[in-house]
Amino acid sequence: MGNAAPIRVVVAKPGLDGHDRGAKVVARALRDAGMEVVYTGLHQSPEQIVEAAIAEDADVVGLSVLSGAHLTLFARVVELLKERDADDIVVFGGGIIPADDIPQLEAMGVAKVFTPGATTQSIVDWVRANVATD
Repeated sequence: MGNAAPIRVVVAKPGLDGHDRGAKVVARALRDAGMEVVYTGLHQSPEQIVEAAIAEDADVVGLSVLSGAHLTLFARVVELLKERDADDIVVFGGGIIPADDIPQLEAMGVAKVFTPGATTQSIVDWVRANVATD
């Protein structure tokens, strides 16, 4: 067994959020952990995010939503990945997400939801444990 390829992550801010400090902190932590990280910047549509994930050959997409539109936005990203036969890309999310919405997000295919207060180390560990690079 040789060296496994680094995990490729696309970190994205779908929707109209104006704040990306949290997404940048997570992107930096994943990068510091040896992953290849592409940060798409603010105000990305689900279509743009999926396009980036496929173009970058991502293993995982991390979505950060603070605006309250997470159910719609996460669902759309998961749906578009399926449409593009790219639903092997793991989707996780974080942001200001009510606990009541988490089971619904998981049911629609979001692998993990991190709420405020999650440590960057817990996110790095989860990605390592749950994302396979072939």
